[in-house]
Amino acid sequence: MTTDDSPLRGLPSVDAVIRAVLERTTTASRGAAAESARQAVMEVRVAALSGAPVPGFEEIVQQATRFLARDAGGSLRTAINATGVILHTNLGRAPLSVRATTAVQEISQRYSNLEFDLETGRRGSRHDHGRALIRRVTGAEDAMVVNNNAAALFFVLQALAAPGGVIVSRGQAVEIGGGFRIPDVVAQSGARIVEVGTTNRTYARDYAAAIDASTGAILRVHTSNFRIVGFTTAPSAAELAAMAREHGILLIDDLGSGALIPTEQFGLAHEPTVQESLRAGSDLVLFSGDKLLGGPQCGVIAGRADLLERLRRHPLARVLRVDKLTFAALSATLLAYAEGTAVEEIPIWRMLSADPASIAARAGTWVSAAGSGEVIAARTMVGGGSLPEEGVATSVAAIAAADTDAMAAGLRARPTPVIARIEDGCVLLDPRTVDPVDDATVVEAIRSVTA
Repeated sequence: MTTDDSPLRGLPSVDAVIRAVLERTTTASRGAAAESARQAVMEVRVAALSGAPVPGFEEIVQQATRFLARDAGGSLRTAINATGVILHTNLGRAPLSVRATTAVQEISQRYSNLEFDLETGRRGSRHDHGRALIRRVTGAEDAMVVNNNAAALFFVLQALAAPGGVIVSRGQAVEIGGGFRIPDVVAQSGARIVEVGTTNRTYARDYAAAIDASTGAILRVHTSNFRIVGFTTAPSAAELAAMAREHGILLIDDLGSGALIPTEQFGLAHEPTVQESLRAGSDLVLFSGDKLLGGPQCGVIAGRADLLERLRRHPLARVLRVDKLTFAALSATLLAYAEGTAVEEIPIWRMLSADPASIAARAGTWVSAAGSGEVIAARTMVGGGSLPEEGVATSVAAIAAADTDAMAAGLRARPTPVIARIEDGCVLLDPRTVDPVDDATVVEAIRSVTA
């Protein structure tokens, strides 16, 4: 019971909110409505005890209804990325092409030959899928797919280098995201890390001096999520490959980003490609499927056929294997590269090559929907642990607001969340990272939060 001066005065009962929620939906169970009502009332109660005013009954019911809709659809939802970061790690990195999503849909709705040899009628190997296409687009002797690139690195080190020493430049002993660090991955694999050189300068002679009878591999890690500039030196992949061959050890090149086409054509800095590393003599090249490749999350291991055969026979191959949906999406993505249509088909390349005039016009439409603001010049960043600090010119809708956090939160609260960024007192929305088919949804969201 609350007194007249209680901060909880006016707080409705949970039962009243449940009844109101059920009146607004014909599909929700009473249990689901009750849970959403309790969440909404509890949220208001906590806020009121902290000094916030108690909102009106209708507002509380609307919040409960939003909770109900959110929970009914599960926690994983589609969202519109208007942040201006193409490979946004928190938003799922690379969106798939139409060909890839179609392949996933077809494979998911039917049985498949995932582990069935159609020629012999006997059990086959899932590791056969994708091999031919990876070889075709990279020039590798052989390849296999695991669940992500960190897994690929761990797998290769554990299966082929442990318990020997793995030589890594100090400038490449990096943190790869989520708090995971190259030295930790090496240690967990059972190998022993041997750091050489300095943060900014490592010479071929540093690697040579560290090689001994216990050395298992040289590990070259592409610093894809940061950049060291200025007074720097690092040996090329070709130099390290020659050294590795001379001493009978492996050169493992962890490229990470998985670029298969020249990034210079988009006005970006050069990103080392898988093909370049293999031609330079790397024994194995490791890269992600969901970064500059533009496919599903996975890790690809490409290189020498004898090493890949050893990996396929290793017990970890089963632990780290991927499912039929990943193979379907990856194969469809690789086909675009094989057929020379990647720039037209794969969303990340379409975004980078989008017409600047069209982007500016779309930003202007969004500003008009807000009723205020302006179109300003900005940069769309590549992101996702690829091409650090690299981006292309863009135009964004800059919408001023007294409370930019509240406006951004309102955009996120839409049935299809719209994710923007805040800079200099404005909410910024970049059309380059938004599929044009979503423009009407963005306009509706802007109008709802600026009304």
